[in-house]
Order: sequence, then structure tokens, then C-alpha cells
Amino acid sequence: MSVLDHTPDVKPDRRRKDRGQPDRRQQNRYVWFLNATFDRIDFHQTVDRISDRAAGSPFKFVVTPNVDHLVRLQTEPDWVRALYKQAWLTVCDSRILELIAAISGEKIAVTPGSDLTRHLLENSIDPNETVTVIGADAQTIAAVKARYGLQDVRWYEPPMGLRHNLLAVEQCAEFVSKNPARFVFFCVGSPQQEMIARACLRRGDCQGTGLCVGASLDFLAGKVRRAPKWMQRNRLEWLYRLLSEPKRMWRRYLVDGPKIAFVWWKWQAARAALRRVERLKAAGAYESKRP
Repeated sequence: MSVLDHTPDVKPDRRRKDRGQPDRRQQNRYVWFLNATFDRIDFHQTVDRISDRAAGSPFKFVVTPNVDHLVRLQTEPDWVRALYKQAWLTVCDSRILELIAAISGEKIAVTPGSDLTRHLLENSIDPNETVTVIGADAQTIAAVKARYGLQDVRWYEPPMGLRHNLLAVEQCAEFVSKNPARFVFFCVGSPQQEMIARACLRRGDCQGTGLCVGASLDFLAGKVRRAPKWMQRNRLEWLYRLLSEPKRMWRRYLVDGPKIAFVWWKWQAARAALRRVERLKAAGAYESKRP
């Protein structure tokens, strides 16, 4: 069996078989791509897995890496990269990454954080249940409450410079602990939102599913306009954001974004090296020679 595609031995999932669905546990759960590990699930499976978690369930969190995240992770310290490894689910936020994966012979379904947030608010969240939000601003919270009729939003706005303020990170986690909800939205950007999610996980007394979704609520509130559907489908959302906010976005999309080509090259080299090892192993090169 391939090192890249190894899946632990598991028993068949009879419930999914009875429903005529593929046995998820017999499939390879993860895809190793661009030196990151993504769950092998599509948008609707992601929604189902999150929505199926019962109220009061122990805290777990979801991360949504995009091109910007993967480029920055190449130069981040190990502790930042480790944040993503502790996530319950890792889903792809970028249609550009989806395209690069396809070109590389890998299949990664795209689950944009903004679409995930919108779908949960429209279909999974009861307007009367508690929703906890870390980040965003008062205007965004008011707009989202009005749009979806939310009656019980517990909101905490942390200070700026969160990445370098571990006390403030712990205060965010304490707020999540004291305001239990089935869904917790972390909207403070990466890696700050993943830092808070890890702090919640370490406390051991937090509940629900944490969603690291960046500016998703800003889009839903109308504070930031999202690209038209045709641009999203054609992987041009980045261009729309660049043209809408050139002073803020030019570096991300024109300087940092193209560095994903170097990340891809490094990953291709690592994948080729692993496959050479597999071929040698299959040929018996690592078998001990007995006298």
C-alpha cells in the first residue's frame, strides 16, 4: 500500500451502506497537498458532519486554509503550523487551490468559509439558539442578527494585536467557555482565530464546533462585498477583491499569492521523494538480509 494513501483498517459502515451511500470509513480520509493535510470531504459532507454534532458536544474546531494561509505557513514557526494539525476538520477555502490540486492529479473539494457560514445560518442554526462570535464589530453583528433573525448572539470583540497577546487569547477562550453554544464563529483572521480555537481545546470545558472563518460574517452583513457568482465559479474572486480594495489587497494577491508556485514545487519534490521510497520498499530494498 502506498505511504501517501495509507488508511487504517476499519470495519464497514453498515448504516451508510444501507442508505446506498459510499462507506466513508473505507475511503482515504486525508489528502496531503502543498505540505498540508485536507479532509477528503465535499461541501455537503462538511455541512452534515458539523450539523450532526449535538448540543453540548465537547469542543472541536474547523479550519479553512486558502492560498494566503499556505504561503504564510512556509515561514511561520512550528507552533503556528501545529495549530492546523489540531483541527477536527480541514477544508479548502480556495478554488485556486482546487485547480492546482486537479492539475497535480489530486482531488480536493472546495468549501469556502463564507459559503459554509451562510449555509449553517440559513439551514442548521435555529434563530432561538445561542450563537457565540469572537471578532467582527458591532455593526456586523447587528446586521447578521437582523438578516437571520438571531435572538441570542453572544459576542466578544478582542483587542488588536491578538497574536502577540496570549492573555487576550485566553480571555477569548474563557468567553467561549462561559457562553456555550453549538456553533462558535472565530472571525479574527489567521492565525489568531486558530490560536483561540486551540486555547478552547486546551481548556477542556468548552463546547460546540468552532469555525475559523475569517471575514465571513462581514460578507454576510454586507460590510464587504463578495464577488459575483460568475467570478466565483471562474476562480476570479481574488481579482474582484483586489479591484475592490487595491490598497489593502495588492500585496496579498500580487506579491504573496504567486509564491504558491514555490510551495507547489517543494511539495512536488517531496511527493516524488516519497514515491521513490515506496518503490524501493516494494522492491525489497529495506528488507534485512539474513545470513
